Amino acid sequence: MNQRWNEVKEWEETFFTYDATDLTGTYNKWNERLFNQLGNKRKQKWLEKMDSCLIHLHAWLQHSRSYEETKKRVISHARMFDPHMTTIEELQNLPLEQLDYLAEQLMAKQRLFALGQGGLTGMGGAFLLLADLPALAVIQLRSLQQLALVYGYDVRRPIEMVNLLKLFYVATAPKSYQLIEWEKLVQEVEQQDHDHVFYQGDDAIFQESSLAQLMNQLAKSFVITMLRKKMIQGVPLVGMAVGAGMNYRFSQQVIEIGQRFYQKRRLLEDM
Repeated sequence: MNQRWNEVKEWEETFFTYDATDLTGTYNKWNERLFNQLGNKRKQKWLEKMDSCLIHLHAWLQHSRSYEETKKRVISHARMFDPHMTTIEELQNLPLEQLDYLAEQLMAKQRLFALGQGGLTGMGGAFLLLADLPALAVIQLRSLQQLALVYGYDVRRPIEMVNLLKLFYVATAPKSYQLIEWEKLVQEVEQQDHDHVFYQGDDAIFQESSLAQLMNQLAKSFVITMLRKKMIQGVPLVGMAVGAGMNYRFSQQVIEIGQRFYQKRRLLEDM
């Protein structure tokens, strides 16, 4: 256990290291000035709408057939290690190494989804560009849901649903905010009474830094639109490669943070 704990701590020290370049610093300051012009009331309304959209999207995924199929598949695969496995919560009895193996099998498919979806976005077109953000959010939310199931947490419990949505915020926040938000979430989860079904505390998901991520999405759409003009035999291969690469890396970041979060939870609970 000590080795795994040290591994997670080493990952935290490496992953959340943030060294802003002059260009990044200038861009962040420009974003901050832009959103300050909206005023606090408008910013709060935007954040509340974003929270509402995320909750409805999560609920839709949670009640979809694919969620139930994934749940059954996770339990079925876990029976390779324990033939008597019947519930998601029982997966918490398996060693982390076995759960990591199950997680990798599921996440390989999610990475391919992100790659393909990004490639489609790179083809350009108003509909594909507008659909990029919700489509990417679906892939990332589904990835986190699957990781939660693998590590023994059923996100249909309200307390686990809020934990997952806050994890989504941490995983998609700008790099400069991630360490602070990560530590807040881990501390909050440590203090929770897991016998409680309902979440107790501040259930707001998105923070002001999320608005900067929206600007990053708009910037990506602008780049893809420009690259769409570069055709190779009538196909915008450059734009497709850029879209696929950006979405793949972003989804990989979400998956990595999500997996480390649930690993750390398991280690904390076993101490």
